[in-house]
Amino acid sequence: MEALKIVFMGTPEFAVGILDSILKNNYTVVGVITAADKPAGRGQKIKYSAIKEYALENNLHLLQPTNLKDETFLSELKALHANLHVVVAFRMLPKIVWEMPEYGTFNLHASLLPDYRGAAPINWAIINGETKTGVTTFFIDEKIDTGAMIMNAEIPISNDESAGQLHDRLMALGSSTVVKTLALIETGNLETKIQIESENLKTAYKLNKDNCKIDWTKSGTEIHNLIRGL
Repeated sequence: MEALKIVFMGTPEFAVGILDSILKNNYTVVGVITAADKPAGRGQKIKYSAIKEYALENNLHLLQPTNLKDETFLSELKALHANLHVVVAFRMLPKIVWEMPEYGTFNLHASLLPDYRGAAPINWAIINGETKTGVTTFFIDEKIDTGAMIMNAEIPISNDESAGQLHDRLMALGSSTVVKTLALIETGNLETKIQIESENLKTAYKLNKDNCKIDWTKSGTEIHNLIRGL
């Protein structure tokens, strides 16, 4: 098996910790893909994503496509000759992108799949009063967070832990889990596990103005969980 040549895709701070770990473990990252720059805040100044800042600091080859099916972007991606894509907190990929590398495309998700698929798994685990959570690596398929699982790792959630604190602990756990996943792919010792569907799965809905409101008729514990989860 040839050495791994990785294209990393991600946007927020959470993804930075994982990319940093991949590089510190001497893996070759041939390209980084992140979101296009956009104005943010009151002054509407152009803001770089956390991953772009990191890529620039570390002289990594950077692509910022607005359309993942754009022919120019696809030809630039192919020209990197990656044999593996690693995705952390990015966006849904078209099949033409995740099918491209020889060893596939895997994602790190901040929950114990199949529970908490979706945009805000760290927040909802706390809001729902879970006592444990974790991370899962899985191969991407047509749907969101449904692919064959490679590895997972679990940690407890304490009663007073905030989403920010849990984010940082899961970033560290995710970093080690991604590195272990890379080692499995590298050695060919890979056994995936299909996600079992059930009606009782919990979902990590995108946070919005409605689901972030405090309902004062709820119990003190539920209100406490909502506040620390946000």
